[in-house]
Amino acid sequence: METLLSKLPDKHVLFSASFVVRVVLVAYGDHQDRTMEVKYTDIDYHVFTDAARFITQGESPYNRSTYRYTPLLAWILTPNIYLCMAFGKILFVFCDVLSGVLIYTILCLRGLHGKTATCVCSLWLLNPLPMGVSSRGNAESIMAALVLGMLLCMEAKRLVWAAVLYGLSVHMKIYPITYALPIALALRASQEGSADAKSIRTWKKFITFIGSFLNRELILFGIVSGGVFSIFTLAFYYMYGWTFLHETYFYHLTRRDIRHNFSPYFYMLYLTADSRGSQWLGLAAFLPQLILLLVASWSFHQDLVFACFLNTAIFVSFNKVCTSQYFLWYLCLLPLIIPNLTLSVKQGLTLLLLWFAGQALWLAPAYFLEFEGYNTFVLIWLAGLLFLMVNCFVLIQIITHYRPKPPPQRQKAE
Repeated sequence: METLLSKLPDKHVLFSASFVVRVVLVAYGDHQDRTMEVKYTDIDYHVFTDAARFITQGESPYNRSTYRYTPLLAWILTPNIYLCMAFGKILFVFCDVLSGVLIYTILCLRGLHGKTATCVCSLWLLNPLPMGVSSRGNAESIMAALVLGMLLCMEAKRLVWAAVLYGLSVHMKIYPITYALPIALALRASQEGSADAKSIRTWKKFITFIGSFLNRELILFGIVSGGVFSIFTLAFYYMYGWTFLHETYFYHLTRRDIRHNFSPYFYMLYLTADSRGSQWLGLAAFLPQLILLLVASWSFHQDLVFACFLNTAIFVSFNKVCTSQYFLWYLCLLPLIIPNLTLSVKQGLTLLLLWFAGQALWLAPAYFLEFEGYNTFVLIWLAGLLFLMVNCFVLIQIITHYRPKPPPQRQKAE
């Protein structure tokens, strides 16, 4: 193992090479867009750019139909109009590589040796999925960088900066709200270990538990993160009114996406699209998510990184809408927990192949529906159910083989 690690490239070489490869993909994508019928650039990138163009014209980004993101993203991408159409892609690529740097730093803070940390973070930097997503113009790498930055600040005990990044990440996309409970449980004042804990009455234990949340760190985190979220939300509400709140937040709560996707709910929503109770069915779909998120948060909050990974994977797997880009939400956290897994290489590869096989079985009927026009909705639904079972099995195996190893002495990032 030591011989293998000694042959790995230096972390600076890895970071630089990863960035260069992604920039090359951006350049190739521009060539493919100009010369081929099948385009490389993600359709969302054109949506972002159109929204940014409306901003440069003094109008609302929501004049662009299907733009359902915070106006902040469109404001950030205004250089697409003023400077270069590829600005946003370069930004996304930079955030993608920055995520790898953050993964490396967190691993070192959690006690991993520099060479081993380089090897583990290469699972993200050399992964073709994030490479393709960022170079095609999808903004998920910004979320990965924000979430990883928040976890790095939590590990480094920089609570204010962690709260700032958390508030910003929730503003950008709503899914990090699932981290609120494990963060609160992790920051609450510890009441364990008291000598007379068993003699305290139940109601006193309950009051003590509630009181444990009233501590300086948790209150500070809540005020700062809530303040950052509120500042952006109020500013954009002032600028764009109710349309901003609906398109950025409320739409995703009541969304009934009947297009085929990995979600096990899509076919039910498709069949009930015109019924009166379809909106209530969509809201009821959040119930399994909520229960599992509460259980995972309570059970694993002692290890915040692991709790955030589980909550993200649960949220994505049981969501009403689930597409490939959503997988990046938890894949960027996977390298952080791999060093604490007791899975053998064979077991790990088996789970990985099983996960890819579940996707392949879904993609086959989806292809015949999308490109051949066959009615394969039932097959897609069954494949989605199978993929959900695969995801559940993989998560159970990860939980079973996860062994937290708090280091006696934390190392600084090299």
